[in-house]
Amino acid sequence: MHPLLWISTLSFLVVSTLPAQNRTIAERLGHPADSKLLIIHADDLGAAHSVDAASFDGLDRGAVSSASIKVPTPWVTEVAAYARTHPNADLGLHLTLTSEWETYRWGSVAPADKVPSLLDSAGTFPNDEKLVAARAKVVEVERELRAQVDRALALGIRPTHLDSHMGSLFTTPELIAVYVKVARAYHLPFLALRGDPRTAPQPPLTDKDVLLDAVVIAGPEVPRDQWKAFYLKSIADLKPGLTELIVHLGHDDSELQAVTVNHEPYGSAWRQRDYDVMTSPEFKKALQDNHVILVTWRELQKVAQQP
Repeated sequence: MHPLLWISTLSFLVVSTLPAQNRTIAERLGHPADSKLLIIHADDLGAAHSVDAASFDGLDRGAVSSASIKVPTPWVTEVAAYARTHPNADLGLHLTLTSEWETYRWGSVAPADKVPSLLDSAGTFPNDEKLVAARAKVVEVERELRAQVDRALALGIRPTHLDSHMGSLFTTPELIAVYVKVARAYHLPFLALRGDPRTAPQPPLTDKDVLLDAVVIAGPEVPRDQWKAFYLKSIADLKPGLTELIVHLGHDDSELQAVTVNHEPYGSAWRQRDYDVMTSPEFKKALQDNHVILVTWRELQKVAQQP
């Protein structure tokens, strides 16, 4: 999904009439009010062993501060094993209603006959978030989202937050509302962007919700030979507030090449580039030089629970 489109759909989740907090999120976390807070967030855990291995390494090395899991995918049990042995790892759920790869497919966690509007003729999720927006029945979306959270809990995963794979839950007000409803039902913070107060329609947000000030994600328009430069500039351009940098980690090996066949954007070479930049000395130095404070959704979850 093109990042500008993704961010524009995410912009449905903005604030217009929320009461002002007396303290900024930075202050509530014990930092100066004008701090540059950054979540470096790895998407798609569970999609493949290659993705898991690169993401676990990134988490262990502190190259990323957070990650999220696609519960319907085949390698989710490997992530669950990691979660059980790394109880402090910041792992959320990448709520999934799409299956984007050409030959590597997955379907629902809920029984197929309970969520037929979410599945194609082959019994798998569609490959495009626009099809979710057009076809999905809200009651079935809620059923599937709850099934994904419950499956994660049953596997021993204790999620720190929720977000949405390919932004499919950000495409209509009705889907946004069920996304927020499910997050609240499980007492979890969720990815939502502070935006232009004139934007409408507004979802049911409150002053207790933790809101991002910006989201950064590399898209197909970034020249492949300028990958590191894109990320270094993104860090240099960070403004005070809370930003999430979304990356996709993986190794350019035979497994991930097969998974992402005929799909260069977000494919195996793409994910290797993300891994290489996030673990590079230059990127670490950029964070230090620009006085960036890495934070996690686990910390934000505690903020959301404060009175």
